[in-house]
Amino acid sequence: MAHYMLEEKESFTVLGIGTELKSDYTDFAGINKEKADFWKAVEEDGRLDNLKAIATNGYIFAVNEAVNNKMMHYAGVMTEESVPEESRVIQFPKGEYLVVKGEDTTAGELSNKLTGVAFGQVLPEAKDFAYVGGPNTTVEMGQRDGFVFGEMWIPVVRK
Repeated sequence: MAHYMLEEKESFTVLGIGTELKSDYTDFAGINKEKADFWKAVEEDGRLDNLKAIATNGYIFAVNEAVNNKMMHYAGVMTEESVPEESRVIQFPKGEYLVVKGEDTTAGELSNKLTGVAFGQVLPEAKDFAYVGGPNTTVEMGQRDGFVFGEMWIPVVRK
């Protein structure tokens, strides 16, 4: 099984700008392409830089959340401020989180890797805890030795 830990977190809020993912939830290639296209767009048009400018820390959040029966994906930061673009305040609950750590050559590859490990390995094999919904996020925390490193945070409950 992949290396992971359970960690207690205080509630936190992420301000995100997002897109609806139209691919079927089992179409990983389609979802990954939509996410990559979205991130390319927010980097090129300056929306990501606008978010980074108001962030309270250096973390960049890639959030997945079901909203009104739609699969949504957001680029976000922790902040007390707002941005002029259409945005959403995403509330993460206080509680236990599955935390999977990793590194990869790009933020997109890191996000895909951590999502695959968390949802493809850890959660299906977990005996003591389960994901029951709510927002989950990949957190890009920085770079070292030419790699992007970060964590996936998924709220879980004990079985």
